[in-house]
Amino acid sequence: MATTDKSSLKLTKENLEAEDFLPLLGTDFVELYVGNAKQAAYYYMAAWGFQPLAYAGLETGLKDRVSYVLQQDKIRLVLTSPLKSGGDINRHIDAHGDGVKVIALWVDDARESYVETMKRGAESYFEPRAKRDADGEVVLSGIHTYGETVHVFVERKNYKGAFMPGYRPWKPFYKPTDVGLKYIDHMVGNVGWNEMNKWCQFYAKVMGFAQLVSFDDKDISTEYTALMSKVMSNGNGRIKFPINEPADGRKKSQIEEYIEFYNGAGVQHMALATDNIIETVTSLKNRGVEFLTVPSSYYEDVLDRVGTIDEDLAPLSELGILIDRDDEGYLLQIFTKPILDRPTMFIEIIQRKGAKSFGKGNFKALFEAIEREQESRGTL
Repeated sequence: MATTDKSSLKLTKENLEAEDFLPLLGTDFVELYVGNAKQAAYYYMAAWGFQPLAYAGLETGLKDRVSYVLQQDKIRLVLTSPLKSGGDINRHIDAHGDGVKVIALWVDDARESYVETMKRGAESYFEPRAKRDADGEVVLSGIHTYGETVHVFVERKNYKGAFMPGYRPWKPFYKPTDVGLKYIDHMVGNVGWNEMNKWCQFYAKVMGFAQLVSFDDKDISTEYTALMSKVMSNGNGRIKFPINEPADGRKKSQIEEYIEFYNGAGVQHMALATDNIIETVTSLKNRGVEFLTVPSSYYEDVLDRVGTIDEDLAPLSELGILIDRDDEGYLLQIFTKPILDRPTMFIEIIQRKGAKSFGKGNFKALFEAIEREQESRGTL
């Protein structure tokens, strides 16, 4: 993703309702503030198949933080830890635990992206700035979104280095094989009571997104818990942000649990795409990644609901992979248990076979699985 040919910049408008005054080329990187970046980097490499890309720290002139950059196909993670006590990174980790701080968006013009969003009501994170080294120039700017999460606009058309100025290539001996992850399909934000519409309006007004689909408490509910969700997307469909809020239920929902342990709004999960979910999930399980499970009865009538699929049902059932269909095709998906000590962030693996939706038919089975985990934690 450091360089790209012009053909990849031709953007087809998929979400016709989006204003598209802010052309987004894709997700550039996701930065997590973590307690120990060195060990977190090893986890994402060993368990998730990410490859080492770049590094910044004491050896590159930084005195307050260290960052490891990992990549798998079009997915880039930046793992950042503080080197000294005090400061914003320590405070963020103390409040939220490990979690996503930056959702960076790849743009053709970071200065113009900042101007366009600011004049529509964005709150500035930082003004446009250029970083340069022998490999060229990267221009960055940033705005705030829900909670303490921020969007950074990244313009890298004049850069040919590994990541960006201030980082050096990171080439450790240990380079595990990847697991077939391709790109970020969508990223889900959890917000507080009655805040979903506020943030959907933010993405519509400030960033030109439009609503793709919405789910109410009738769609996403079980006997005990419920939530509401709306999916916001930019014009070309490369950036999709579902926004969740709690809904009234008999017990504490997963969104309420998240808000309690994260201490506010934040990124609940990343959905990572694969072209072969059976191979990817098999590899992940063999490396120790734990997934939510659904009862075997889910598979007894699933084909009656979704129709014919290309895959054999047996390995899907064995792995616990869910299936759903919409007017465009079908999808296969599975969700990890929380990947952090706090019951906050998790990861979804998704393979789309034409489907544009988000697995509405699986909501009940998925949420009951989450409730079983909540019950075991004593937080339901």
